[in-house]
Amino acid sequence: MELQDQLETLQAQGIGIAAISYDSVEVLSDFATRRGITFPLLADDDSSVIEDYGILNTVAAEGVGDNADDPDVQADVAKYVSVFGARQMIVGTPYPGTFMIGSDSKVTSRFFEEFYRERNTTTNVMLKLGVGLSPIAAVHGETAHLKFTAYPSNTTVTVGTRFSLALDVEPGPNMHVYAPGAEEKGYRVIGFNLDQPEIARIEPVAYPDSEIYYFEPLDERVPVYQRPFTILQEVVMDADAQAEEIMSNLDALTLTGTLDYQACDDAICFLPQSIPVSFTVDLDMPDRQRANR
Repeated sequence: MELQDQLETLQAQGIGIAAISYDSVEVLSDFATRRGITFPLLADDDSSVIEDYGILNTVAAEGVGDNADDPDVQADVAKYVSVFGARQMIVGTPYPGTFMIGSDSKVTSRFFEEFYRERNTTTNVMLKLGVGLSPIAAVHGETAHLKFTAYPSNTTVTVGTRFSLALDVEPGPNMHVYAPGAEEKGYRVIGFNLDQPEIARIEPVAYPDSEIYYFEPLDERVPVYQRPFTILQEVVMDADAQAEEIMSNLDALTLTGTLDYQACDDAICFLPQSIPVSFTVDLDMPDRQRANR
């Protein structure tokens, strides 16, 4: 379990962890023993805390109610409760997600997904919050225009995992690369161009704020990056029954593509570049699936 794997790193940054679910104390105790969990697992078996936080999944109750056969209700069940049908539903479940709570006990940020089987990883959340974690399985590169480090937020993923491919870039002296908006003036924006995998979807790149560069000879203003920056290319593993079946027969997923960019200095605009990149992440089936195999 990733939270356990990242526990020491998070605690070193002053971040504490607690997980809450609708499961009983007995179920959580068994899970903690089997998976070596040492942080608090809180049993909210009447879903009162889940309801107080406004994340109670009411679709489950609708799925076993008087309108269970309604096509709209069935569509909601497949999206928000159980892709495997009503037999897998448990009333009282929350919408899955993560709350970040400050020292004043106020929620500072939250990360939730629409599809109940999708999950942000801990390291993905930390990257989104700008909390630096040590890159793992990193690819380092250097060109005439920049230095870069590319790495996945996680080396192991499973059904519904939402993780990121991170790209740390340091433009060379007097160099800049182009940010979103520059394509309107014919420049190539830096980013990944990934081949579409069979069992995952590629989300839009998350870019940091850029700055406006003024090129006097052309009287042109264009968004660029001139200082070190990081972009995040999010990838979401599919979470339907077909994808789970495919993943159950695989050990790893390899993502391939290119890192594309165009760089300029104060006098010369260089040709657009495409650098081949490849990332391999291990596949690990969920605890429920392992118990049934």
